[in-house]
Amino acid sequence: MIALPAQFLRGSYPPLVTPFRGDRVDCDAYASLVDFQVREGSHGIVVNGTTAEPSLLSVAERKRLCEVALQAAARRLPVVVATGSQSHAETVELTEHAAAVGADALLVVTPYYVRPPQRGLVEYFADLARRSPLPFLLYHIPGRAAVSVTLDTLSALAERAPTFVGFKHAGDDLGLVTEALAHFGSELRVMAGLEELSFPMLALGAAGLINAVGNLAPRRSPRSTARSRRGSSPRHDASTSISSSSTAPSSSIRTRSRSST
Repeated sequence: MIALPAQFLRGSYPPLVTPFRGDRVDCDAYASLVDFQVREGSHGIVVNGTTAEPSLLSVAERKRLCEVALQAAARRLPVVVATGSQSHAETVELTEHAAAVGADALLVVTPYYVRPPQRGLVEYFADLARRSPLPFLLYHIPGRAAVSVTLDTLSALAERAPTFVGFKHAGDDLGLVTEALAHFGSELRVMAGLEELSFPMLALGAAGLINAVGNLAPRRSPRSTARSRRGSSPRHDASTSISSSSTAPSSSIRTRSRSST
């Protein structure tokens, strides 16, 4: 794995929702959401993650959200772009675009529905890594993608793709998290993707959170990841608990009507 700056891909990286006005992506509202995350102290943001409902967006819409996020962030915080799709060709297009416009890192989901074998997953991600110099996190979400990864697969991928730096884990297999951190060490970025398992994963040594709840109360998440942000012992520190809260700016944001979620 390539060496990363000590604080990069650590802490809270909320996956932003996609705002709409009518049947069009509301780019102005999206830019305000990015600015909100900056002001509230998030350590980074994720564009086109599951919370953004990217499977309901066109490629052009996903590219535009990436561009708007980078412009609004203005290098005030890292922008991770989720470029994965069911289609390899679409994933390649989105990955190359994200690299070209200045994304800081990638989040790439395992191909969903097709259920590739483990050797296929290694080849898939190794091919994508050859197409971009950006560090990338594998997005492990077996409940939606219908495919899981194993420690052997992660090890093989690390050998084939130096830009592989970790994974977002949106599953309940804490054994995989333990095995991966024991095998790769604390430099592996493991990000918690399920709110209810955030504390257990941080206790095991996860690097941070990519949680949807960060859209509503982003100020809470950065404080809860204080130890992972410092790269210290994964033991929970009760002093990270807070009583303050914040809420997202009010707007006429609504999700696309064709959404099934």
